[in-house]
Formats: sequence, C-alpha cells, structure tokens
Amino acid sequence: PGARVVAPHDMYWSLRNWMIGFAANWQITLDFYADAEELAALLQRPADLVWAETPANPTWEILDIARAAELAHAAGARLVVDSTVPTPVFTRPLALGADVVMHSATKYLNGHSDVIAGVLVTRAEDDLWARIKTARAAGGAVLGPFEAWLLNRGLRTLFPRVRTAAASALCIAQHFEHHPALLAVRYPGLPSHPGHDIACRQMDGGFGAMLSMRVKGGEAAARRVAGAVRIFRRATSLGSVESLIEHRGPIEGPGTRCPLDLLRLSVGIEDTADLIADLEQALQKANER
Repeated sequence: PGARVVAPHDMYWSLRNWMIGFAANWQITLDFYADAEELAALLQRPADLVWAETPANPTWEILDIARAAELAHAAGARLVVDSTVPTPVFTRPLALGADVVMHSATKYLNGHSDVIAGVLVTRAEDDLWARIKTARAAGGAVLGPFEAWLLNRGLRTLFPRVRTAAASALCIAQHFEHHPALLAVRYPGLPSHPGHDIACRQMDGGFGAMLSMRVKGGEAAARRVAGAVRIFRRATSLGSVESLIEHRGPIEGPGTRCPLDLLRLSVGIEDTADLIADLEQALQKANER
C-alpha cells in the first residue's frame, strides 16, 4: 500500500484491467503513459515500479528499454518488462537495464497451446527475488510435473520455432503493407513503423511473429475477414505453432483503445505462401459483399 506504479496504456488488456483492480484494492497509485515522452514526464516524481511491454500488444508500439531503465532508476523505481512477444530469442531486457523480466510461458516458450505457465526473472537474487519466491510458495503457483515436462519440451524448439515464425511474419507484413483492402499494417520490422529504429537496436535477429492489420470498411469488414480465413484459426491466443487471427477490439470490450477495424495476427510455422494466400482470399471474400 502507498506505492506508485507507472504502466503503459498500450499493453495486454487483461493485465491492464487486473492492474487497475489490484491498485484500487491495495491503495496503490497507478499512472499510465502513452509514449516515452509521457513516461519521462511521469518519472519526474518518485515511483516504485515501472511496467513496460515492448512490442506492446496489439499495436506493437516499441519502447526503448535502455532509456526506460535510466528513467526508472533515476526515479527510484524498478523496471519490469513483459517480454512475452519478442521472447529471449529477440530481446534480452536484463542486458538493456531492466530489473525484472516477465514471460507468459503459455505462449512462445511452450509453443504448443497445452500449458498455462508464467516466468519471472530478476537481475539478482535480492530482496525482491526473495519476496517473489515467498509469494509463489504461499500462493501455490508451482507447475505440476507433467506441465513442467511439456514446457521443457517446448523450450527445446524455441529458437527454430520463433525464428521461422518471425521470418514469415516479416514476409506477410511486407506483402500486405500497401494492400488496397487495408488501411495499415503494423509490424516493427517495417521501416514505416514509428519504432523501427529502436527495434533494430534492441531486437536481435528478428522482430517477432505478431502483427496487426487495419481493414478498410471498419468493424464489420474486419469481422468478415476474420471469419473467412481457412488456415489461420480464429482464437484469442498467440505464440503457438499454428497461425491465429483475432478481431481484437470487441474482445477487449468497452473502454478499449484498440481500433475496431484491427485484426491481430499471431504467425505460426506453416508455409508462408499458404498464409499469404489465405489472407488474400479472406480479404477478397470480405469485399465481395
């Protein structure tokens, strides 16, 4: 109670809502920032924790982790980075100055949609690490043996899975960047992305396997495209070997900052040409009405 947390507006929606409720219950001050400039302004005052998610789901905004770490530490705060989307394959936040890294191991680390797990990694075995271990033990947040075995199985193929999916995502983003049925394609690997230069500095060997498309025709058109795919699966998840598509805004519901014409894509390890053809036919079918 009494702590101050600074977190991004653009982050995983469920976690954002959880933070709001948790902060209210524990008398924690929670301030949100939209970009690096707002973060710097908010950290003119002392804080206890700064939360970052980069690339941010589902808009894929990029935050300079090294700069965020400098700002956080100057304000007396620890920097926690949700690095679920880039994975350790492409981004290593601890090396860039972060104090704690979080992964939803349910996603890429496992990679097969059959485990629910999470990971917290601290820079050192300090007082924070001791408190995390105590909370984990007291709350019973411990994987069962079979789930641990499944997760270990997934980790064995992490690098080839993620690299294959990211290479495919880049090809898909490049193919559809100027598509006449789309308003925009958001992917950090595109030079047109506003955070591309930062992504090139802090992402090593790839830009991840997540991208978003904004469909001309608004919410109804986006819904039609999502319903017309054949290889992509329409589902609320990411990071597995199969490609997924989601009409994100309606999933988040009232208060969402996500455009209602936005489709979120999690690219898997299927053939790239097949995935492109699937999206092409879905866009064509959606425009036939």
